Amino acid sequence: MERYLIINADDFGMCHSANLAVMDLLEKGGITSATIMAPCPWAKEAAVFAAKNPQYAIGLHLTTTSEWGTYRWGPVAENVPSLKDEESFFWHESDQFEAAASLEDVAKEIDAQYNKLKQFGFEPSHFDNHMGSLYGVATGRFELLELTLKKCAEHGGMPFRFPSMFTDEQFSNEMLDINVPKEMVLGLLDSLKKGADALGVAVLDYLMPGDWAGPQSESYENFREYIFEKYRAFPEGIIETYIHPAIVSDELKAICGSWQRRGWEYELFADPKTKEFIESLGIKLINYRDLKKMRGF
Repeated sequence: MERYLIINADDFGMCHSANLAVMDLLEKGGITSATIMAPCPWAKEAAVFAAKNPQYAIGLHLTTTSEWGTYRWGPVAENVPSLKDEESFFWHESDQFEAAASLEDVAKEIDAQYNKLKQFGFEPSHFDNHMGSLYGVATGRFELLELTLKKCAEHGGMPFRFPSMFTDEQFSNEMLDINVPKEMVLGLLDSLKKGADALGVAVLDYLMPGDWAGPQSESYENFREYIFEKYRAFPEGIIETYIHPAIVSDELKAICGSWQRRGWEYELFADPKTKEFIESLGIKLINYRDLKKMRGF
């Protein structure tokens, strides 16, 4: 079997610095898709760009958490009290969200985020999820994932970022933040794939983001070599890897402590040599529209 790769830029619309990076990477072909955070202040700019450029596969980054200390956002839907913290923003972390959220409020919020972006003339290519809060892997609330797949089906059969297979190393990946037993996750995968197929929702074979726990966090050169080595080892199948690129700016530095990493991700995927390297491995770059066709939906 061949290796197919989706490179998704998360957090489109989070801030202007992220928008500049994502728009540039889409235009350069350094990424194959992106997803917009509808609750965030710069979502309109991202949605207008997406509407004007339908050739790009741009989706909805379903957002139910707000992780930063001072730069916060809250629900798009009205009257969803279980989704709000004591400051009326989204909860900071996925486990807090999972502990408090009602399924009724989550369903209302998913619909509201979709409809907010639609008003700008934008039709998403797919759905994914900020911080994995809708996967249920922080506390084992897998009914959240079942609800999300049903919403993907309701909104035109949106492909959804979730893998049908895991490698052993992924259970220790800090980006995936899996806090339930490995056996529980593996037991879920088969039923999830069958359920997604029945709903006409395309999912991945593998989800393989980078990780920052190691020497790759110490320098851009280390990070570049880490990414190249990781891509060399990708298994056969349809894979997604996601990044959070942004232009380094005072705005970005004021928002998050991970500003340097986001800058490195932008720099690496803006470099045409990165795409050349990926293609030299025989990996075929695709997007979520391609995934939907490949799954026969």
